[in-house]
Amino acid sequence: MAEVRVERTGDGFRAVNARGAEVAVGDGDAEGVFTPVELLLAALGGCELVTVEPLTAQRGHRMARLAATVQADKVATSRLGTITITYDVELPAGDGEAEDVLRAVAGRVHERYCTVGEALREPKKVEQIL
Repeated sequence: MAEVRVERTGDGFRAVNARGAEVAVGDGDAEGVFTPVELLLAALGGCELVTVEPLTAQRGHRMARLAATVQADKVATSRLGTITITYDVELPAGDGEAEDVLRAVAGRVHERYCTVGEALREPKKVEQIL
């Protein structure tokens, strides 16, 4: 089970996981905080990259740089448009197969193996308990 606790602090909110990691959450006006939408985008990008990285490395193709920018426009109040993930990659020097491996692995991860991406594509029931 995945679980995160979100709680109000003296100057905003924070999300804390069971391992003690935390991130400041806010409305975007304060410095050093993520908005909830930014956290969603970070979750998607993080999910893809932390899945792609070990799979390409296991195949002997560790990218010199592996990063991604994740963007979405708000198209209406409480509604995002298409989310775009743009990879920023530096291939390993002298590795002629790395690009093909990266494209194949990243494609499979995007379509089938990223839990966050799957949750965004497929409707999920979200329950609220007060």
